Amino acid sequence: MAPRVRIAPSPTGPLHIGTARTALFNYLYARRTGGTFVMRLEDTDVARNTVAFEADILENQRWLGITWDEGPDSAGAADRGPFAPYRQMQRIESHRAAATDLRSRDLAYPCYCTPEELDADRKAQEAAHEAPRYVGRCANLTPDERAAREAAGKQGALRFRVKAGKVSWEDLVRGEVEIDTANIGGDFVIVRSDGTPLYHFAVVVDDASMEMTHIIRGEDHISNTPKHILLFEALGHVVPAFAHLPLILNPDRTKMSKRKSQTAIADYRAQGFIPEALVNYLALLGWSTGTEEEILSLEALSGRFDLEHVQKGGAVFDRERLEWLNGQWIRRLTPEDLIERLQPFLEADRDAGRIDRVPTPEELRPLVPIIQERLPTLGAVGDLVGFLWVDDVSVDPATLVPKRWDRDTTLTALRAARETIVESIGPVTFEADELEPPLRALAEARGWKAGDLFMAIRVAVTGRTATPPLFDSLVALGRERTLARLDAAIATLEGLEDAA
Repeated sequence: MAPRVRIAPSPTGPLHIGTARTALFNYLYARRTGGTFVMRLEDTDVARNTVAFEADILENQRWLGITWDEGPDSAGAADRGPFAPYRQMQRIESHRAAATDLRSRDLAYPCYCTPEELDADRKAQEAAHEAPRYVGRCANLTPDERAAREAAGKQGALRFRVKAGKVSWEDLVRGEVEIDTANIGGDFVIVRSDGTPLYHFAVVVDDASMEMTHIIRGEDHISNTPKHILLFEALGHVVPAFAHLPLILNPDRTKMSKRKSQTAIADYRAQGFIPEALVNYLALLGWSTGTEEEILSLEALSGRFDLEHVQKGGAVFDRERLEWLNGQWIRRLTPEDLIERLQPFLEADRDAGRIDRVPTPEELRPLVPIIQERLPTLGAVGDLVGFLWVDDVSVDPATLVPKRWDRDTTLTALRAARETIVESIGPVTFEADELEPPLRALAEARGWKAGDLFMAIRVAVTGRTATPPLFDSLVALGRERTLARLDAAIATLEGLEDAA
């Protein structure tokens, strides 16, 4: 049988790095093995589920290129596939039937313990330095005792009986894993008193119903696996193969979480990370090619991924490395593709007041050679060359004066630079290779370091100390605007002289 794998996110939050990485590994495994990749929404947390989160999960996974063969196509849309529905709450009847089956065979029983009783048990166990576990208060009630409690208005949850012994499985990442059932907390609740199934139960029933052959998920689920195996066996289903992926860690090697880290895929997307780079990076978070290759397309990954090269130890999320990889993928875009992808970021800069207008594609096209090699993210375009699309540059006088110069030297240099540009370069030809020689000659003739002169000019015309190459920036700005901004910077420094 061809492998069947799934991703089963809960729509209680946006798609985050961890879920996206797990989805990607499942997708790659299915594509490499000719299997089926299923999207299932675990929406039993009615209080926290939202259609917006469902839409975020589906849309951002599709944006990454991680498509699925079965499941919902979009938020609220009909499901696609032979095992529909693919939303857990719409499968309640199958959960109830499985629960009834377990109870009829006394493999599960109603539990009437109150929250207060369970809390008292936990506190007593803590005081005795014992691991928390269910004490079995309701495990052996007689039918009459159960009837009496229900007559008194008590609604029982359903607990699964955990048999003594050890549960073991051959993990496809970690090898042989064995856990004593004494360490999983005793009989556990599988159906709440209101009739809704808990995660452990619903996920097993649904995985069995949908004929999942492989469960590929994060290592934080290892402690859940004995419970799931016991349920698969009790329900009479074939136990699927398990593969537990390494945790994603912060640089300090703590577990990555939304409280300590940026985790939402939508946030990375909004900052200008491109899907090709994110997918490439996520694939390398816990898996290696076995070679020195680092830049791999989704298609290439689909042909090479295997579980044998998934590491056991935690995978550290390195944002600098992601930015480097993102830059590499930006370099691979065609000029037209880059221009198109930059548009929404330029519009966002305009809307935020960081630039005064959005350049046309025709204006951007000659800038591609300048910016494509320097962009770590698409969102950095405004920081890099936004000075080209503002009406007035705000220049900080303190930044305008190079460290080795004073105000008077800077004023003299800017006046001389302006005069050199006017006299040496005509209004028709204004190219980088025509600008640099006379300005270098000016610096040499006056005994200035060229770097100081160029920094003063750079700040005067862009308002920044870091830009693309100075002369390319001047050409992009144009002769008239270059001169106008030099005049404005000169006037700023003259104003300081007058004030003194």
